[in-house]
Amino acid sequence: MANIPAQQIIIEESHDSSKPNYMPALISLAVLYFMMGFITCLNDTLVPFFKQGFTLTYAQSSLVQFYFFLTYGIMSIPAGRIVERVGYKNGMVLGFGIAAFGAVLFFPAAIMHQYYVFLAALFIVAIGIVLLQVAANPYITALGPAKTASSRLTLIQGLGSVGTTVAPLFGAYFILSGIDPANSSSDAVKYPYLGIAGLLLVIAFIVYQLKLPNIKSAPADEEVLATTEKKSIFTFRNLKFGVWALFFYVGAEVAIGTFLTNYIADTLGIEENQANNYVAFYWGGMLVGRLVGSIILKSMKPSTVLTFSSVAAIFLIALSISTTGNLAVWSMIAVGLCNSIMFAIIFSLSVEGLGKYTTKASGILSTAIAGGAIVSYSQGVLIDHYTWMISFILPLVCYVYVLFYGLNGYRRHI
Repeated sequence: MANIPAQQIIIEESHDSSKPNYMPALISLAVLYFMMGFITCLNDTLVPFFKQGFTLTYAQSSLVQFYFFLTYGIMSIPAGRIVERVGYKNGMVLGFGIAAFGAVLFFPAAIMHQYYVFLAALFIVAIGIVLLQVAANPYITALGPAKTASSRLTLIQGLGSVGTTVAPLFGAYFILSGIDPANSSSDAVKYPYLGIAGLLLVIAFIVYQLKLPNIKSAPADEEVLATTEKKSIFTFRNLKFGVWALFFYVGAEVAIGTFLTNYIADTLGIEENQANNYVAFYWGGMLVGRLVGSIILKSMKPSTVLTFSSVAAIFLIALSISTTGNLAVWSMIAVGLCNSIMFAIIFSLSVEGLGKYTTKASGILSTAIAGGAIVSYSQGVLIDHYTWMISFILPLVCYVYVLFYGLNGYRRHI
């Protein structure tokens, strides 16, 4: 799951001398990240569901991901401005409210049985998710000692991986099991999404009631660096190549997750609801990889870990498309393990040495998450016109670029 990077923020001084208790807020944020991961990954279930329910091509069904992740490219920077105006806490409440409204729209969309109404609803849900990420990340870094901020952020974002792991199992049982090949209907999503909307509103109310500290953006770093005289932010080599690395990484991750259910169903000759259970292992690999990666990164250079992970991803995709049966399936699923640390490493290498340009670079990198829209749709077009083997060459090429970034692109100077 893609995460918008946290901005640099500080807690406004309080006249209360008592030691603050941040545990209720951190628990609420953990639930928030679980729901964000859950909702985002549930899209992987909607793709095969809508494909069959509306008799769509793969490209048409991938519009679920296209409109969802396109929102990151459109809304990341505006969302930051909205949060600055209404405040971080109110930004979270607003994000929950908008996401809940989008989930409620699934009910009339199912009654009308109109695919593009569902896409509009998903777009609204995605706006809420973007607002939540922009508002929530800074709170995690602020609620506790600065020296453990990265640990808190990694831990709580890891709970988002739990949500992405549970979502395919939920989708297989409550949504894909309701597919009736003899009857075109989208009724199976009505009540699950209505329940999600209700839960989002409950969480929004709880967050609204919490007494969270007031936080604000930290003042810009005025340290004079050698790079300060640069005319454009894109003259930073590591950032320029890093934006594309993030674009292609997110694109590959989302594209594989989008079509994995159908790929497994076709490869093993099983029903979509059975195949969707396998997808939990793909996203579960992200959770395991983050835990293992946090240990490995203490002793290895991030660029080396990124290089190794991208090579492994390329090998596994090549192995999958050149074999059949369970070996092909589990090879593709294992790519999830390789994905786990890529986002964090690419982001950190992209902003290294940027000084006061870091906040602006963070906003630019956030828009690169739109790669999930472009690459997944492009792979859908390839599946429609060619074969699974040819279509998966696209994410493989994406990882080749990530490999270049890990070997050379991350360097600030040639």
